[in-house]
Amino acid sequence: MKQATMIKGFLATAALVLSGVVAAASDVGLVNHLAGDVSYVSGGNTAKVQSYMKVREGDRFTVPAGATLRVVYFQGGRQESFTGPASFTAGAQQSAVQSGSPQVSTLPAGVSQKISQTPELMQIAKLGRSGGVAVRGANRDQRLSAQQQAEVRQARETYTKLRSSTPNDDITPELYLYSVLQDNLLYTDMKGVVEEMSKRQPGNADVAVLMDYVKAKTEQK
Repeated sequence: MKQATMIKGFLATAALVLSGVVAAASDVGLVNHLAGDVSYVSGGNTAKVQSYMKVREGDRFTVPAGATLRVVYFQGGRQESFTGPASFTAGAQQSAVQSGSPQVSTLPAGVSQKISQTPELMQIAKLGRSGGVAVRGANRDQRLSAQQQAEVRQARETYTKLRSSTPNDDITPELYLYSVLQDNLLYTDMKGVVEEMSKRQPGNADVAVLMDYVKAKTEQK
């Protein structure tokens, strides 16, 4: 009996430790703008920041002179834009700033959660594009339920408001609307969104991937 009690206690302690590790490593935000050579430290390892990468609580960022970095937090929708030199550590809902002074804004409700899907959307597009002719015409726009129609309608209204308050070369509003349209398999509507992204950031390789994916989804065999 005593041994069984000890085992149960050990398992309970292990579960608590494991849950703490998982919580510490949870994704709290996303890099939704990057210009320049920015680095970060996560779990003791140093690496280069990549566009649209997820941010974990405790990640430490170093933004050198001439570089810019923007992070959006999923919980609360807080956006922080840093221009180097600057350094900060990601928190659960905002950063602890060691140096520099970020510009702060807040995204409309629900936008940050959709933006959080960006890495997965990029992966879907890359996989779809790699299929070449095999995916052409394989999917058509879906017939939406009343609830889905309402969601898309609300997303378009949110997009319009977000677009009016966002710099011209910032494609965050388009990524938000793209995410909603992808969720509802509205490939034809996505075509206009990726074209808008391309106009605003013509040299963006990630946008080119999205364009190829949508083109493959909307072209007929």
